[in-house]
Amino acid sequence: MQLAISVLGDKAEGFIAEILSAFSSCQCSVLELRTANLTGITSVYALIDGNWNHVAKLEGLLEAMRSRFQVQISFFRPQDSVSTSVLEKGVPYTLETISMEKKDLLFELSAFLFERGIIIDEISASLHSAVLFNNQVFSTRFLLLVPPNVRILSLREEFLDFCDSLNIDAILEPIKR
Repeated sequence: MQLAISVLGDKAEGFIAEILSAFSSCQCSVLELRTANLTGITSVYALIDGNWNHVAKLEGLLEAMRSRFQVQISFFRPQDSVSTSVLEKGVPYTLETISMEKKDLLFELSAFLFERGIIIDEISASLHSAVLFNNQVFSTRFLLLVPPNVRILSLREEFLDFCDSLNIDAILEPIKR
């Protein structure tokens, strides 16, 4: 049985250590885990696996942690589904961009990809000051699955034209494993 967990709250000392300890003490396996500190905010996303009574025990521990650390914790049990291999969905690619701050850039990038049937598996983005200048720089990193029916050369050409029109510097390349 799996349990998907999402945590959001003010940065709390010891929270990450305690949630990992809870996973271990409940004999649950971590299938996937991401944590981030977003300017004083802690976020955790996890997918946990265990038998039903271990997952139920973990849910109880998470409820206790919610009030002790004053964080928002959401969890749900995903339905079992037939998994498809990554290669059946597409070839893994990474796409990275850097540009001056543009409010609609994430929307425009994702719309470009969705229109071509590209699957977005993961997105990370950040706005930060340039090292030598007083400008705000926006950078993104996408993990993509490019379906087998998409011609890579055509996609690259269209993507580079698209980026040129928006004054974005970008790289689209396969993930080497």
